[in-house]
Amino acid sequence: MDIYPAGDGALCVEFGRTISAELNDRVHALAGLLQDRPLPGVLDLVPAYASLLVCFDPLCISSRSLRAALWRRVKEAGNTGFGSRETVYIPVCYDEPFSPDMEKVAAHTGLSPWDIISRHTKPVYRIYMLGFLPGFPYLGGLDPVLETPRLAKPRIKIPAGAVGIGGAQTGIYPLESPGGWNLIGQTPVRPYDPRRENPFLYRPGDCIVFYPVSPGEYGDIAGAVENGSFFCPRKAVVPAGPAAEASRRSRLWA
Repeated sequence: MDIYPAGDGALCVEFGRTISAELNDRVHALAGLLQDRPLPGVLDLVPAYASLLVCFDPLCISSRSLRAALWRRVKEAGNTGFGSRETVYIPVCYDEPFSPDMEKVAAHTGLSPWDIISRHTKPVYRIYMLGFLPGFPYLGGLDPVLETPRLAKPRIKIPAGAVGIGGAQTGIYPLESPGGWNLIGQTPVRPYDPRRENPFLYRPGDCIVFYPVSPGEYGDIAGAVENGSFFCPRKAVVPAGPAAEASRRSRLWA
């Protein structure tokens, strides 16, 4: 582990250089501790896969003093655990016209669209970090069988809510933007909505489970999202295993 400068107004606390749940837990444990008990002069915290960027005002605290304080907090956070985490259940319509690249993914993987949907909705995806766009989740847990190369020619415009696969990753485009991932579905919910009291639907360290909905259900949910009456189901504890997950799905889709 190391703490090093990132310009004159930030320190990077680096726990390692690999992507792992264990390192990411340490990142979010430290971030949570610093949020609960802020250090003087700290302006912002930016968690990533295996590091935490701590932005500060050098007129309030020196880099040297902050570095010493961060070392103490790192040791303390190592004994605090991860803290609270939620699993957010997000509806996705995998039917046309929301899945323009489904056939391409099917051709690459050798799976039927139904198998792709089944495999895509099975995992509990971990949100390692947010980036690229407000609310864009970098997720871990995609079934390796679904890994599909990015598009050779990225699209200029991808609609907000599009769900795609790019290489070994899957995620949600929270806003309309360019992009090169294979689009296999779309969610009517808004991962980022500045009109909400909390603009972000989820936080780094939370988990996501996708569940399929029909085009009709998509329209109903979109209308409810627009008038503020739809809220994604969420649980405070990640499902404990296949049996618990199967039970959860049977209740959610009933």
